[in-house]
Amino acid sequence: FRLQPEAELQRQGGRCMDCGVPFCHEGCPLGNLIPDWNDLVYRGDWREALDRLHKTNNFPEFTGLICQAPCESACVLDINDEAVTIEQIELAIVERGWQEGWVVPRPPAERTGRRVAVIGSGPAGLAVAAELNSLGHEVAVYERDERPGGLLRFGVPDAKLEKWIIDRRVDVLRDEGIQFVCDVDVGTDLDANELQASNDAVVVAIGSRVPRPLDVPGADLAGVHPAMDYLYQRNRWVAGQEGRTARAVHEPITAAGKHVVVVGGGDTGMDCLSNAIREGAASTLMLDVYPEIPPSGRPDSTPWPLPPKRTLTTYALDEGARREWNSQVVGLEGEDGRVVRANGRRVVGTSSRDLQPVPDSEFTVPADLVLVAIGFSHPEHAGA
Repeated sequence: FRLQPEAELQRQGGRCMDCGVPFCHEGCPLGNLIPDWNDLVYRGDWREALDRLHKTNNFPEFTGLICQAPCESACVLDINDEAVTIEQIELAIVERGWQEGWVVPRPPAERTGRRVAVIGSGPAGLAVAAELNSLGHEVAVYERDERPGGLLRFGVPDAKLEKWIIDRRVDVLRDEGIQFVCDVDVGTDLDANELQASNDAVVVAIGSRVPRPLDVPGADLAGVHPAMDYLYQRNRWVAGQEGRTARAVHEPITAAGKHVVVVGGGDTGMDCLSNAIREGAASTLMLDVYPEIPPSGRPDSTPWPLPPKRTLTTYALDEGARREWNSQVVGLEGEDGRVVRANGRRVVGTSSRDLQPVPDSEFTVPADLVLVAIGFSHPEHAGA
């Protein structure tokens, strides 16, 4: 990845107005002290900027690369100017920390004698483990997949987040005393009651992984898959090609040479499109029920300081994928049990909850692979 030049980063930090009411704080789910470290970068105090950044964010190298940056949408300058490039400053601070050797293991000086098990090694599980370990508790993280990282590792393509970035941070956590137990599915491979009995506390950080179903005729055809099934396979394939541990895939989901249709317009759908392009798909199309974003990037439904639900472009669209707005899939058709086309219609509405069909707007597109990226319903209950 590329960072802005230091002079530009300092200029951007100087653009921050240190607002009396910093709306960037409201936009940031972590409550990052954004004006503080913007000013420190402007003044060239990178070491202190890293300390301020780590006060609220365990892993700024992750958020600096893949966060949707609602802080920038909430920046006061965004009312009538370009927002401060907050995410770039965040990433530059932490990368400076790695380069200068400031990010090092800091194991606790004393141990409390208490044991905590964390189930799930995604960003939430890793952050919980880091915080509890810093307090002196013995922490073990249980992960059912072969490597830690959760969706960071298996749901986000390497084009957005190279996996050495995860490994670098996990190595620090391990050196701080956190134990990682992979390839263990709690509730199946390890009895949850036994885990609870052998620990003083158990933290469940498994996310919400059951995909929301596409409730249309033909959704059960071969070639129709939840987006995460596709992304997990592709990430494992890349890991295998690079010599990293990866589970064998017996029935691969591939986009090579196929007409790929992605249902849903969020980040996951964009990741699917980008992967499909890299595989050599015949075509890549996203069908998004949301209305087209105006040139200002600010739909009436999300005025400042709210973050827009969609952006004008993404890396996947820049790479050649196509997005159709106001487009709803109403059915899938197949031949010999496999999907071959998707039927849709134009709709109007400000979100997926208030859609109204446009009369006589039906259309059909070729579809050899349909990837459903319309969110998740709830955590997995099996094995609980």
